[in-house]
Amino acid sequence: MEKTMRAIGIKGGKGPADALFIDNIPIPVPGKNQALVKVKAFGLNRMDLLQREGKYPVPPQAPSTMGVEFSGIVQSFGDDAEQDFKIGDEVFGLAYGGAYAEYIAVSTHMLVHKPPELSWEETAGIPETWITAIQAMYLIGEFEPGKSILWHAGASSVSIAGIQLSRENNARAIYVTAGSQEKIDFCVGELGATAGFNYRTDDWAAEIQRATANQGVDLVIDFVGATHFQGNLDVAGRDGHIVQLGQMGGSTLPAGVDISGFIRKRLRLEGSTLRSRDEQYQKRLRDLLVEHAMPKFKDGTFRVFLEKVFPFEQIVDAHKLLESNRTKGKIICTVD
Repeated sequence: MEKTMRAIGIKGGKGPADALFIDNIPIPVPGKNQALVKVKAFGLNRMDLLQREGKYPVPPQAPSTMGVEFSGIVQSFGDDAEQDFKIGDEVFGLAYGGAYAEYIAVSTHMLVHKPPELSWEETAGIPETWITAIQAMYLIGEFEPGKSILWHAGASSVSIAGIQLSRENNARAIYVTAGSQEKIDFCVGELGATAGFNYRTDDWAAEIQRATANQGVDLVIDFVGATHFQGNLDVAGRDGHIVQLGQMGGSTLPAGVDISGFIRKRLRLEGSTLRSRDEQYQKRLRDLLVEHAMPKFKDGTFRVFLEKVFPFEQIVDAHKLLESNRTKGKIICTVD
């Protein structure tokens, strides 16, 4: 076997999309509990943009190469690997980093057998987004059938997963916000959300209050942060839960924010991340994905929506498309 591989590097260690280039680095050696996987495809995520710019707190166990989700073929194992896998298995999975490459060393606790019903590209787009949605809904947000839910950034990959999960788990109502009518129509018409609101042109908080007869929603999943903070407090129902997963709209609150809703409505605001979690926590989420979501992927109930697939060599164009905020679904790169 060759000793080096192609991987995406960043000129100078951080920079704009144009700083990305194809480097040649050593093939990783699988450690304890790990497998070496030959990568067939990998997914792009917003954390990749932040990491490229030097603005993301990368966990200490992550390699310098970006990328946390992938699909591929098992090549070899380190010591004490999970016995459910063997050399030659087609798999997909979640990693602390290293997926933007021809090979990745990854814990077998975070691998999933690739079903024949799904392509390399589709399975590469599942792990980060669907596991994040599962974590936000169930482990953090304590979602139960019959509750109502609001997904901000409705056409983002995590919310696309979350809307489908909410629908199949009998949410009473599913609301979304997005930045264009096209995205709202997609969320409602294609994914099955109850209603959507344009945060650029609508007073989305007031509209949701009207839609719920001022009862609000039980669970809010937010990636935006400061600009949505007051609205989240306004639309959260009594004993509601707000799960904060990002701060795309800033982290510093504007003057005049009224926090009285916390006490008056007995609200909980909880922040969460996925990549910084330990391996056993991530394994628990992997098992939830396998148990609750994979059968529905196989029968077509759940879908992976792909915005565009790029060859590995066009990583700069792929990052620029993700930065544009025009996407409705996953951007995937394939590795030949």
